[in-house]
Amino acid sequence: MDESERLEILTEASRRRTFAIISHPDAGKTTLTEKFLLYAGAIAEAGAVKARTGRRDTRSDWMAMEQERGISVTSTALQFEYRGAWINLLDTPGHRDFSEDTYRVLTAVDAVVMVLDTAKGIETQTLKLFEVCRSLGLPMLTYLNKFDRPGKAPLELLDEIEDKIGVRPTPMTWPVGIPGEFRGVIDRVTGVFTRFERSVRGRTMATEVPLDASVAAAEEGPAWENAVDECALLEAVGATHDQASFLSGKTSPLFVGSAMNNFGVRALLDAVVDLVPSPSPRRSIDGELRPLDAPLAGFVFKIQANMDPSHRDHVAFVRICSGRFVRGVTLTHAVTGRTFSTKYASSLFGADRSTIEVAYPGDVVGLVNAGELRIGDALYARNPVVFPSFPQFAPEIFRRVRVKDPGRAKQFRRGLEQLEREGVLQVLYELDGDPLPVLAAVGEMQFEVFHYRMEHEFGAVVEFLPTPYRVARVISSDGAALLGRIPGVRVLRRGDDTLLVLFESQVRLQTVERDHPEVDFGMLLGSGFPAFT
Repeated sequence: MDESERLEILTEASRRRTFAIISHPDAGKTTLTEKFLLYAGAIAEAGAVKARTGRRDTRSDWMAMEQERGISVTSTALQFEYRGAWINLLDTPGHRDFSEDTYRVLTAVDAVVMVLDTAKGIETQTLKLFEVCRSLGLPMLTYLNKFDRPGKAPLELLDEIEDKIGVRPTPMTWPVGIPGEFRGVIDRVTGVFTRFERSVRGRTMATEVPLDASVAAAEEGPAWENAVDECALLEAVGATHDQASFLSGKTSPLFVGSAMNNFGVRALLDAVVDLVPSPSPRRSIDGELRPLDAPLAGFVFKIQANMDPSHRDHVAFVRICSGRFVRGVTLTHAVTGRTFSTKYASSLFGADRSTIEVAYPGDVVGLVNAGELRIGDALYARNPVVFPSFPQFAPEIFRRVRVKDPGRAKQFRRGLEQLEREGVLQVLYELDGDPLPVLAAVGEMQFEVFHYRMEHEFGAVVEFLPTPYRVARVISSDGAALLGRIPGVRVLRRGDDTLLVLFESQVRLQTVERDHPEVDFGMLLGSGFPAFT
């Protein structure tokens, strides 16, 4: 690699901002995602998000089930340009049942935007999401959403964030007016007051009217005086932005607004460009940092089938970690050692995609029809590298599954294999005996997604049968041979050949552990995001 190519890679990487939006369900995460696209000019009107080709809708909730239910059940990648920066935005499902998918996405980003509902503040899933962000060393911006509705006082929310999460919020904008009577925000850096004017149903950018302090004081009266007093208090206690403490995860720049009405969206998007770090060297499994200008390398953090129903294909989402990606380059698949062609490479925009010719560290590239790739796999050119693998979460619900129509057995097997590869849920197989596989999931909604997609994407209607199992542990083959004969215990094989032993209750597990201290039980990660060490 010559010096000019090295300089190109480093320059382009410095323009990348790769981040995820996280929140508790219904906090407004998907709405904020759409409004980022509006303010970046990637879409012309919110609420009727047209694909760049004009062929179909392409919003962050692109899956039919998501649009029908009004929930996010899968993560989505969106790439667009704003103020000279290339933004790679990953929208995540907020529901606890899809926490494993969210965790994988968070390993592929450099920062997060946490969205809080002003009325609800820190909720259980919000706290668990932050624990993962902290374990991964991700700096975090905070957005207090729905401030145009009644809710908690902003100072109360600041205390709640610091008490429950342990990170100190440093407001960059501060509201004038109480929740539900939102007038606008004061920029704490410039001191300028911006008043927002609603657009029709929030479809277009909100009009922003900057006013100087004297005009704001005259027109806003007590609301202005209260906001100024609170800003003085924030200054006195040192709640001001410091980039080093933000990058280290000690503080979180905070913004106030209403995503539905486009209030405060521009300021937050500007902060993504100004504050979020550009990509940095990634650590390999052996602990070494791979420089950004090292030979090309990346890892698969998501697999998604049937994004284009007319072609029934599947896409591997790859985070570029080093080097310059050029479409058609031949890479090595770290798991198999075989070569891998990247002829069909795409830039992702929800369900829409377009051919990509070049990409740099921080970018997310979609590799189409990459059948041999699995989540966590590394791809590299020249210098071999393997990145840390993704953990699998401990399932809590176990059900057998079968296809209702035996004539659709082929479609059932194909769908089962594909959805397992995507990580929709874990599929467990008997070592011998009952041919019906066992589906293992964190939450009920994973079964709903599986049922829906099997019917609508693979043409195989399935039914679930109950099982008595409640707890799972990883086990060695020696341990499996010993425990497989114990009543109330079942040893099954996961698709990746890992052996799992299932118990009917936590008490049964504890009894077996006491009676067989010679057996080593491996722990799966606790569902819903545990605290990592």
